[in-house]
Amino acid sequence: MTKKSCVYMAIIVSAVLSVLFFFYLPIEVAGHRPGNFFLLAFYIGFLSITTAFVIVFLMLVATRRTFIKQQITTFKRFRHLLLLMVKRDFVTRYRRNMLGVLWSMLNPLATMLVMAMVFSLLFQHEIPNFPVYLFSGQLIFNFFSESTTSAMSSIVGSAGIIKKVYVPKYIFPVSRILSSLINLGFSFAAFLLIFIATGESFGWTFLFIPLLLLYVLVFSMGVGMFLSSVSVFFRDINYIYGIGITLLMFLTPLFYPVSILPPRVYHLIHLNPLFHFVTYFRELVLYGNVPGLWLNIICIGFALGALSLGAYTSATKQDKYILYL
Repeated sequence: MTKKSCVYMAIIVSAVLSVLFFFYLPIEVAGHRPGNFFLLAFYIGFLSITTAFVIVFLMLVATRRTFIKQQITTFKRFRHLLLLMVKRDFVTRYRRNMLGVLWSMLNPLATMLVMAMVFSLLFQHEIPNFPVYLFSGQLIFNFFSESTTSAMSSIVGSAGIIKKVYVPKYIFPVSRILSSLINLGFSFAAFLLIFIATGESFGWTFLFIPLLLLYVLVFSMGVGMFLSSVSVFFRDINYIYGIGITLLMFLTPLFYPVSILPPRVYHLIHLNPLFHFVTYFRELVLYGNVPGLWLNIICIGFALGALSLGAYTSATKQDKYILYL
């Protein structure tokens, strides 16, 4: 399948799905329809494009098996280097610190306590068990923010290695993402402590947490690979992304309830991928619900979309890195 045929197929599938979803879209799949026609069109279009993208992605994987096998073989050759880089990043982070790895638990706990004291006075009546609500959102957002920010400078920071030996360039941002995943494990342990201390009970829906973490990991890898490629040619992206992350934090319901948002803003906030990931996590740990088909489709679409964008950018631009490092 060529690029042009993939684009045409995605457009055709999106158009067909849009027509089908406009006349029949079960509430069980996408929830209640917005009353505004333009919001409804956006809602249906977004779902159609996401579903079409997943279908085309799976078809592309099925038809390009030789290329995928080559990439898997290359990855296996350099997997030991990847593990060494992950170990190096983790050890370097806590070198010469008195508390060492404990900061991975103490830092999110301290941040959560500060924010809980500030915002609990505002939202303690609207949100039951506000500390767990706050920490559950912070857990996902902090992993995405930390992993993508560190991945963004991974290629530029590894210029010495790139200039001397051949290494698949995606190894560098992926190693930073996996290092952040280790920190996420310590933060999740701190979250469990808060969860138990507040009197919450564990449910069987906790078994679906690895699925959510897979969504977030794939999405973060895609964004990290894209940012690491762009930062080679446009160094100002480091400062722009810092502003964007701050804006994204306020557009994600971390410390405020979604119910305070006006209906129009509530539907438009669906453009924010982290909104869906945080909602997915809270449904599992706070409300004991298994997210429906709509939420899973959206999470898969964002994850595969980001991964495809990052992989494509890295594959097409990596030969030019050496000219700008």
